[in-house]
Amino acid sequence: MSIASTLSAIRPRARLPLAITGLLLSAQAQAMLPTPLTLVTTGGLGDTTDTAVIHDKIINVAITNPNNTSVNSSSSQSTKKSTKNSQNTNADQLLTTWRAQVQADNLAQHITWRRLLYVVDDKKGVFAKKNTKSEVDDAEFFLTPNGQQDAAAELDALLVAMAEQMSLPANTARTVANDSALCRFPARVHWLAETLNIDKATLQVDCPKLDDWMATIAPKQLSVMFAQEYLDNPISAFGHTLLRIDSAASAKDFTQIHHAYALNDTVDGDNKDNFALFTIKAMSGRYDNLIEIDPYPAKLADYLKDDERDTWTYQLDLTPAEVQQIMRHVWETKDLSIPYYFATDNCASEILRLIDVVRPNQQLLSQLPYVVIPSDVVNLLSRKSLLTNTRYTPADGTLRQAQLNTAKQKAHLSNQPLTKNEVNNITSEESNLLSSMSKDGQTLLPFTVSAPDNNPLDRHPMQRAHVGIGQRGDNSYIDIGLRAGFHDTLDGSSGFGQFFNLEGLAATLRFYDNEEDSNGNAPKSAVLQNFTLIRGRSFNPVNSAKKGKTWGASIEATRVNDGSQQDGTDHLVGSTAFEYGKSWAFGAPRTDTSGLISGEMPPQLCYAFGTGAIQAGRGINKGYRVGAGVNAGCLYQINNHLRAQAELQLPYWYHGSSDDSNVRGHYWQPITTLGLHYDIDKKQALRLDASYEWQNRIDANDDIKLAYMRYF
Repeated sequence: MSIASTLSAIRPRARLPLAITGLLLSAQAQAMLPTPLTLVTTGGLGDTTDTAVIHDKIINVAITNPNNTSVNSSSSQSTKKSTKNSQNTNADQLLTTWRAQVQADNLAQHITWRRLLYVVDDKKGVFAKKNTKSEVDDAEFFLTPNGQQDAAAELDALLVAMAEQMSLPANTARTVANDSALCRFPARVHWLAETLNIDKATLQVDCPKLDDWMATIAPKQLSVMFAQEYLDNPISAFGHTLLRIDSAASAKDFTQIHHAYALNDTVDGDNKDNFALFTIKAMSGRYDNLIEIDPYPAKLADYLKDDERDTWTYQLDLTPAEVQQIMRHVWETKDLSIPYYFATDNCASEILRLIDVVRPNQQLLSQLPYVVIPSDVVNLLSRKSLLTNTRYTPADGTLRQAQLNTAKQKAHLSNQPLTKNEVNNITSEESNLLSSMSKDGQTLLPFTVSAPDNNPLDRHPMQRAHVGIGQRGDNSYIDIGLRAGFHDTLDGSSGFGQFFNLEGLAATLRFYDNEEDSNGNAPKSAVLQNFTLIRGRSFNPVNSAKKGKTWGASIEATRVNDGSQQDGTDHLVGSTAFEYGKSWAFGAPRTDTSGLISGEMPPQLCYAFGTGAIQAGRGINKGYRVGAGVNAGCLYQINNHLRAQAELQLPYWYHGSSDDSNVRGHYWQPITTLGLHYDIDKKQALRLDASYEWQNRIDANDDIKLAYMRYF
């Protein structure tokens, strides 16, 4: 006979003694269990309850339940409470131990913890300071309401989450929600576990979204990919860097790009904004950044095929553990909305920030100047011995140029010039589908093109200072100048794309000796000779395989001679100019000692622009002038150290009509210039500049200067 049937056979009145007996047995068993933490208060136990009341409740339940399930239910609830209390005790013990270690080591201010919270210190300098606030203002990035300002509170909140996880029973510990702290912040958890010597096996949890993401990317190796400067796209004018994320397959075979991903930090701009507004917003942080993680072949095709930019890939010397930790941190930050600053917080600075997370002692990001340029990042990583293997991948245009060079060489040897159709068939991107990528775009093909002289590791430093002595008319002077970046056509060409020309934030001060000239005029002792906000020229020769146009633009303040008045002197004006024209490359392309075909264009260049300009300043007639004309010149590469450039400018200026017969409202003002540049080494050079204005109504026609230049 079962117990249930026995109990049901007992008369209702006989059930009362049985219930009392069960209560006594339960009370004895309960006395043997630990006191639950939930009953403990400061200074003693919680309030007691009348025993008689408890007995009455239990008796009533027993009477109404013929099967006496109250005995089993009470025992089950007691076991659950006991387990919960035991878990709380374990969690409290863990927290006590961890908090003591955190306080002793001041981990809340540890540089790695600060970096994981996106606390970025100022760049190195006299006025540099340690920040106390995270760059992120998204509440989802923190566990506490004041986590952006309180690194200690954020660390303690994560410790609590970790302790709770470790205190769970083994059979339920792995089941965690995607929005739990351990799934949202795996890099923070990993670092704390290592720092506090916590067994990581006890923190192994199932995070479906994170696990799927990591399994898809399967990161084994990281490399920096550099795409050369591209003036036809203003956002890429200073070059671009991204991270190549290799799986085991693509790490083993560089050509298997379909097994790799690209991590790209770019600006989340509004395509509806015009160029000027887009640039202003990108420079001033009005746009957010955008972290893109895309299949590598699609991203690589943007550079090799669409923009036709050569790329250089540098494997980072990181351990497998460091690669995994960087990717965990990427998971934490990839969806954040952080202001994007084109010059300071960009694609290049993000790479340094990620490496700083796993290499806290190198402090890479703080070692760069306030303007962060992609090529500077590559050079910094090289100086810190963080780069290993280097791979060059030619753009489609480079391969076509190599094919054109070969055809011209054969035609020259056979004394049979190429026909126009033959040249067009080679240079046309529509008819000539030569590429470094396979037809399906999933792998890289072998190529027989020699690497050009545009590896950014070989270029001169971006900043340049100069001091020069010169003569303008009858007055001698000393020039002192500084340029924040980047490169002009006379600078050392190694490490840059051919004929690259882009300068920004350059200023020159001139100090005269104050002697009167032949007309009795004496210039001011010190003047601002020039301040360039931006000035550049893009050369894409029509007789090469490179696609694109030839154009130029500048925004600057500069001193000009006013030719509208007799004995006109120079004045500082604001000037905006635009040029559009054609260019031609000529000469023999650079040869390679390896015997491979060169994909470089011929080294010499001639060009012609149609120009338009607007200038305004207090000193010139009517305070403004507008001009149009022609600029034509040639650049000649004499040898690897010596270059020359000559140019003729033919502007026609208009000031407006004037009632004064001695003042002209419009006139030609031809100017010839000559530049000669000699590289002493990568960081030093001498330059000779001369100009002559073919205008008989100005104070000083000629200007000649010799300058020593230092790159840093």
